[in-house]
Formats: sequence, C-alpha cells, structure tokens
Amino acid sequence: MAAVDPHSFTDSTHPLTTHISLSLYFDFPSSTILASTLISLPTTHSGPFTLDTRSLSITSVLDPTTLTPLPFTLTPPIPHPVFGQSLIITLSNHSQVIIISKTSASSSALQWLSPPQTFNQAFPFVYTQCQSIHARSIFPCQDTPAARIRYDAKLNIPRQLFAVMSARHVDRRAPVVGSGEARGACDDSLWCGDDRVVDDFLMEQPIPPYLFAFAVGELGFRDVGPRSRVYSEAAPAVLDAAAREFAGTEDMIRVGEKLFGPYDWERFDLLVLPPSFPYGGMENPRMVFLTPTVIKGDATGAQVVAHELAHSWTGNLITNKTNEHFWLNEGFTTYAERRIVEAVQGEDRAALNIGIGWKGLVDAVERFKDNMEFTKLKTNQEGVDPDEIYSEIPYEKGFQFLWRIERQIGRPAFDEFIKKYIATFKFQSIDTDTFLNFLKANVPGIENQIDLKLWTEGIGIPPDAMEPVSSIYTKIVSLANEFKLGRMPREDEVADWHGQEWELYLENLPKYVEASQALALDARYRLSESKDYEVKVAFLQLAIASKCRDYFGEVEKTLKEVGRMKYLRPLYTALVQGAGKDEEKIFAKRVFSEARDCYHPIAQGVVETILRKYV
Repeated sequence: MAAVDPHSFTDSTHPLTTHISLSLYFDFPSSTILASTLISLPTTHSGPFTLDTRSLSITSVLDPTTLTPLPFTLTPPIPHPVFGQSLIITLSNHSQVIIISKTSASSSALQWLSPPQTFNQAFPFVYTQCQSIHARSIFPCQDTPAARIRYDAKLNIPRQLFAVMSARHVDRRAPVVGSGEARGACDDSLWCGDDRVVDDFLMEQPIPPYLFAFAVGELGFRDVGPRSRVYSEAAPAVLDAAAREFAGTEDMIRVGEKLFGPYDWERFDLLVLPPSFPYGGMENPRMVFLTPTVIKGDATGAQVVAHELAHSWTGNLITNKTNEHFWLNEGFTTYAERRIVEAVQGEDRAALNIGIGWKGLVDAVERFKDNMEFTKLKTNQEGVDPDEIYSEIPYEKGFQFLWRIERQIGRPAFDEFIKKYIATFKFQSIDTDTFLNFLKANVPGIENQIDLKLWTEGIGIPPDAMEPVSSIYTKIVSLANEFKLGRMPREDEVADWHGQEWELYLENLPKYVEASQALALDARYRLSESKDYEVKVAFLQLAIASKCRDYFGEVEKTLKEVGRMKYLRPLYTALVQGAGKDEEKIFAKRVFSEARDCYHPIAQGVVETILRKYV
C-alpha cells in the first residue's frame, strides 16, 4: 500500500472518489444516523479498494446495479485510535459501490444536543465538525483533502426540524414511498414515516471531505445581504444580535472579490451554533459555522467572519493536500483575512490583529519547545493526531512568511501573484513544494532574497519575521510593560479600547503577577465580567497563574458555558501545568467531569489529552 496521506488509509494506487450520494436517516432518540453511501469513481476498478471509517457499523456493501453483496473487511483500529479502521472492499470492474452503515453515539464528528442543551430548550439539535479527519465517522470515504468530491444528500429528519448544509438546498418535501431513495439506509416504513420530512442538497463543486457539514434543529434566519443569511436556533435575541454583528458581510465579500478574484460559491451564509461548538468558525462552503462567542456587540466578531470568508479562496478553492501542509490553508487565509479587515475596518484594526497573532505565535513556539517539529510550516505528522497538535503556528508563521514575501516584492506585485496563484490552482489540493515551485517560477530570484527552506522547514520563528508597526500597537505594548513596574493604565488611556485592545494588553502582561495586582486590575476594569470571551479568558489565565483563587468560580462558570477549544485549552492547561497545583488539578478534573457531556467530542479529546499529560 502506498499512502496518500499520513492520516488516511487511502491507497495511492486506487482511484480517488469523484462523487458521493448520501441518504441519511436521523434517529435523535439513539443519537445515530442510518446511512447509505453511493461512491462513484472516475474509472472502473478491480481488486481491493480502501476507505476510511471510524466508529461506524458497516451493515453491508452492495453492487449498485444488482444490489448483490460485495466482499469487505474492517481492519483493527491502527496505528492511532483517532484514525479509525480501514474498510477494504473487493471490487470487480466496478465504478460505483454502495455502503450501508450506522454511526455510533460517540461519533467524533457529531454533537447531539438534547433540548435542555439548546438555546430554546424545546427541540434537539445535531451538528458536524469534520476537520481534520472526522468525516469518516459519519460515512465511509477517502478522508483526505487530496480527494475532492462532489456530493448530493437526502437528509430524512423529524418534520418539526430544519436542516442546513455546506451545499445548495434543492427541496424540502415528504419522503417518496416506494422510490428507493433510502437506498438501503433503512426500511421504507421508517423512511416514509408520517412525522418525517426530507431536505435535499447538492454540492456541485469538488470539495475535500472535511468541508462536509450539516446542522439539524429548530432553525431561524435573518437576511444580512443579497447573498448572505445568518441562521441560528430560532431564538430572536440570538438572531438579531448576530444580524447586527455581521451586517457588513456583503462589504467584506466585495473586498475579497477585489483582492482575490470572483467568489465562486454563490451563497455565503452563516450559522451561529450553540456554545459547545469547538472552534471560532468553520469555513464550510456556502454555510460557515460560527461560535456564539464571536457576537461581541461591537462588530469586531466580524473578523472571524472575515477569516472564514477568506477561506472561500484559500482553503476551499485551493486546499492543502494533507494536514502536513496545513499552513497553505491557514497561513494564506490569515493573510487574506487581515487584508479584508484592513480594507473594511482600517489599518489600526488590522495591526491589532497582527499583534495578537504575533503573541500567539510566540506562545505556540513555547508550547512545542519539547517537540519543535510542530513549529515548522511543513511538518511530519506520521502517527500524530492533528487535533492534538493544532496551534497558531500554521496560521501565524504562515502569515508571517507571506507578509515577508509581500515586503520583499511590494504589495502590488504580491497582489498580482496571489490572484494568479488562486486562478492556477483553484479546485485543486496542493503541497508546499508545489507552492514554492510556483513562487520561484513567478517571482524569479526570490529564493536568493528569502530563505525559503528556513521558512518552510526550519523550526521556531525566522529572524526576518516582524511584529506590526502601528502607534496603537506600540502604545498598548508599552502600557503592558509599564504594568511590570506597578503602573496600571489610567481610565483616559483606555477610554476608547474595545475587546481587541484589552486582549493585546493582557496577552503582553507578565505570565505571573501578584494576586493583589490581578485583583486591583479587575476592580478597576471588571475584566473578569467582560462579555468578550477573548478578554475574560486572557484575564482568567492571568488570575490562575497568580494563584488568585477568588476567580475560580468564574473559571468554572466559563468552562461550563462554552466549548470553544481556544478557551478550554489555555484554561485547563493553566490549572494543571506545573508543580504544586494539587488543588487546581482536583478542581480541573471535577469541572471537566461535570462539563464533559456539554463539549463536542473533539474538545473532549483535547481536554482529556491535557489532563493525561499533567494530572
């Protein structure tokens, strides 16, 4: 077997899937999905054909023409449990195959929420998070970004619920008796129940499997532009706040088109998920998923939207071939996001964004000081769970690399280069060497001006990386340095600060301060009560490091009300990392045991890894 991807069982000698047709029956009482997956290949194939699965029950594999069973085996879950099991099907001159399967209640891609866990507490809710390698826990597939697929899907759900997908919504209708549309997922009597409805979806552009996404629940929406709606559970307060926060979406799309070329996905809709969503946003094409923590009331949450929008060009149109080249997705997108923010919100706001990112990069390098492999842009991830090494490195070091190229050749030339890059590789999955060869071919001599190998294969932060140059950035960092000398910022100095300014300030304070200093800072500015979680969590990290137990109640509340890993990872780590923290470790274990069921499975795994390492 010749591997295509260190995180996939896909064999390079096998044809890559071109289309998948799904029939999915949602069984909320058991938190499972009954699935029929019709896989289409570009050519006929004979012999073994390997797919990725994880925590799936495979009922049967069928020839779609005759519906006769085909031989298959499931291998043991090796080499790492998160990779799951390979499904090996024996084909004989087949270009299509049907797999009948059932998800488990512990599917790593799915979070099933009971009514009490939702905004309205009236209906259940389920949503996906397939990045990086979790699509295989919903349906068998070649779960690698090297395989780009088109798909159609029939979602059979309870009549009182609604579905959205990273695809065009075609129809909402009653199930058709005797049509065979369930395609073996379940009996017709179940599929065609009186209380069921089918939502049909179609994705006509080839996407990597990690961008497969859906959500099902009691959904409402508000229009925020000619090609954008914001969806959430049908809670008017959430919808109205989201509509205000993201009112500038169309302006950002137009800026993106001006910078990077046409928007190729028709719609750019947004779904605000329940607080358990483990990321800030997920760039699913046509339907971006967002955490409610980005609704801040001052439009700064739109920067997350700018990032996910930027993925429409870098990440979704051009995709890293494997997770070892993740910077091609996130470094480019972070650069593109900041160009959009600069155009829409101004240079100072973009500089603050860069400044926060710079501190995040420094901290991420420190996190991996015992395994510097993961401070490279081009990494070796053989046998490694990509969720466990997720960090700011591909985002911020990737951004710094592209920013360095821009400074070398000038912004106008770099803008033309990016447009040509996107036009050349759209709807393709590429690796770092492909990018570097394209760079050298289109910017002659760049390898003599910038050490490209050091940037992509070297560890740590290259010497020609750069902090932002901005008066507001310099002022905030200077005030943070003065805190070390015992001076707190005056109220007039922070009168016009929003969340980002406070976040940058707190991130640049010493890691350890006296408990009395933390208490005094909070007494004046009420940072522990901030509605902006970036500010609140940055302050709570400071309080934990300062052994200021006055805030443990707020720490517990925060860990129980949100599931975003950007907050869980640093708070749990701050509680348990280091010597002499027996009380904090007991506290962290108790809070996690009580909050665990409210976290998405991916977040559960990340916290469990932290506790295993330090407790």
